[in-house]
Amino acid sequence: MKSFNIYLCGVGGQGIGLLSEILLRGADHAGLQAKAVDTHGLAQRGGVVVSHLRFGETVHSPMISARKADLVVAMERHEAMRGADTALRDNGCLIYFNTVLQPLGVRLGSDKEVSETLLNKSCEVRGITVHKVENEGFLDPRMQNIAILANIDKNNLVPHVEKHHLIQAMEDLMKESMLEKNMKIFNKNSSQQKASYLQ
Repeated sequence: MKSFNIYLCGVGGQGIGLLSEILLRGADHAGLQAKAVDTHGLAQRGGVVVSHLRFGETVHSPMISARKADLVVAMERHEAMRGADTALRDNGCLIYFNTVLQPLGVRLGSDKEVSETLLNKSCEVRGITVHKVENEGFLDPRMQNIAILANIDKNNLVPHVEKHHLIQAMEDLMKESMLEKNMKIFNKNSSQQKASYLQ
């Protein structure tokens, strides 16, 4: 398989680490060679958190070079813009959760908030496909990562990794009530091609 690069970005507390691990294990369940690396140092202070995932037979390092990601997964709009600008290749794909956790510059009034219009225009110039995920009725913001995961599945954004591979990965990492709550979000938003857990 040709290498496929995924760059995940968000803010500490949004579940980037869990989302990255689910995708990594999903790739493993799909029989793919995979490498990954995370940055967790700023997570406890609301700082930027980034994960690099690479799948494929010729992958020797987990790090993704600038603008070489095939898919950027972002947990809020400012990180979506930064990830698209710095990590995503031309004609790549961006999926982001449509929420804003304002960076310090926005709060201080020195920078403007990234709007949906600005993000879309920036991506359009480079031929980037954009998928926006909205809060569709779940109250716990810690589950935004699972809503993103479900939409990754629904739109077939990761080649060779199917719904049942992701479910296996979630079962590896979560138990009992945590698994049940997250699977409800996943089933509500993902594809219906295969039988889902807890339906």
